[in-house]
Order: sequence, then structure tokens, then C-alpha cells
Amino acid sequence: MEIRDADTPLLRLRGLLGHRRPPGYALRLAPCGCVHTFGLPFSLELRWFDANGKLLRVDGHVPPWRVRWCRGARSVVEVPLPR
Repeated sequence: MEIRDADTPLLRLRGLLGHRRPPGYALRLAPCGCVHTFGLPFSLELRWFDANGKLLRVDGHVPPWRVRWCRGARSVVEVPLPR
């Protein structure tokens, strides 16, 4: 799956909002240590990374209207899950 970078404040703020269906790409937010799924019509898998790119944790199924954070994370990859 293609990973696109959300490397500006505006792109990080928007994230995957505005998609009615899961897009065919994942989104990397950096810097980022907290994510919300408010307003998303689909669930996400969240892959959290530290400053060195080491995988810290995977949140496998985060439904809409949730907040997740990861201590020590400097970036996260949001992977949209099929409905």
C-alpha cells in the first residue's frame, strides 16, 4: 500500500477526513503522538514509530469517534481498514 506524507500542519489536521470510503493509501503523520478518528466513516490501523523509526506499537482496529496516543511516538501511519 502506498504511504503518503502529511508533513504540514494543515495536512496533519485534515488527515483522512473527507473520504467517504477508505482511500487506497495510508497516511504518515509526523510529528504526531496522538490521533483522533472523529468524523471518519471507517476504522483505522495505527502504526506508531519513535524518532529513530522503530515500531513502538500497532493499534489494530480503531473505530470512528476514538482517540489514541502512544508515549514516545514521533510519527504514526494511519492505515484505512475496509468496511
